[in-house]
Amino acid sequence: MTVALYGHPFSSFTWKALIAAYERDVRFEFRMIDPDHPDNMARLAKLAPTGQFPALVDGAREVVESNAIIDYLDLFHGSGAPMVPADRAEAVDARMMADVFDDYVHAPMQRIVGNALRAEENRDPTGVEDAHRMIERCYGWLENRLEAGQWATGDRFTIADCAAAPALFYADWVHPIGAQFPLLSVYRARLLAHPSVARVVDEARPYRAFFPLGAPDRD
Repeated sequence: MTVALYGHPFSSFTWKALIAAYERDVRFEFRMIDPDHPDNMARLAKLAPTGQFPALVDGAREVVESNAIIDYLDLFHGSGAPMVPADRAEAVDARMMADVFDDYVHAPMQRIVGNALRAEENRDPTGVEDAHRMIERCYGWLENRLEAGQWATGDRFTIADCAAAPALFYADWVHPIGAQFPLLSVYRARLLAHPSVARVVDEARPYRAFFPLGAPDRD
């Protein structure tokens, strides 16, 4: 039975799972989550605690949360190198960096975007300012940690880079990476040129009008 992956091509967390699947040459069926596919939406509502995506179904096995999906694919599907390194110390570094991108770049970026989707009277300018400060602070931390010509945790692409790609792609749209962060800027460009990442970027292009703050004319 073919693995089914539920998500949307413009969804940043769906990107993480898609990047890992493409990176490892996993055979899967993509099940679109949008109003044109009500059956998929109904299935997802039962799969995930709050209906969030991505979600994966493999026979009787159901997996939600992007990092867990990447772990599952490493264990049971695909032919490429695992996204979580086999070396336990390297795995700690890769998971740590994935969490940093998820929690301190991706999450505040989504708060800024989510705020823009609210009615004017329900917006939270203080929360948005805090989110911008968190992203800026994390940019500085990453700048001091990244090494030129390397991936997030060294010389191979891992789960950390799966997390970094959507986080930095969209974060740079809402909080541009400044000239004071040259290594981070180069790393983002390297991610976007990587084949599995370039593929998800291209698949998402038709949906850029959905971005509430206006998608920039680049990338």
